[in-house]
Amino acid sequence: MDQKDRQIIRALQRNGRATNLELAEQVNLSPSPCLRRLRLLEERGVIRGYSAEVDAKAYGLPVTVFIRIRLERHSGELIEQFESRIKALDEVLECHLLTGPADYFLKVMVADLEAYEDFIRNRIHPIGGIGSIDSSFVYGTVKKTGVYPAVD
Repeated sequence: MDQKDRQIIRALQRNGRATNLELAEQVNLSPSPCLRRLRLLEERGVIRGYSAEVDAKAYGLPVTVFIRIRLERHSGELIEQFESRIKALDEVLECHLLTGPADYFLKVMVADLEAYEDFIRNRIHPIGGIGSIDSSFVYGTVKKTGVYPAVD
């Protein structure tokens, strides 16, 4: 991947609905080479898809919670069970494996505190093998972007 490919990606991250003509203009290419590069990025799986950015509050999910989870033990069976159950929960938008005192970091969205309590009691606790759950509620967002930083 070269700088021009990265420029194309960053332009699409800013506006995924840009036409090929607009994209080509933004990255200083003529339309045909720009489209060729774009198709190659898609074929190679560098660009995995396109999506819409949606206002969570307007959608009905105004509460975002970051949850750190530590497992009781690290057996292969427990890890596999935990991860497969987490993947099946629609409320979990992201789940990251961590170093440090917590094993997993989840980004969860719910409608309200009652929905969060229900999520923890009826969706997370039944998974089993969890040593601790530490939650942090988002009460404001300073920065949110889907645009990757430039790479030299």
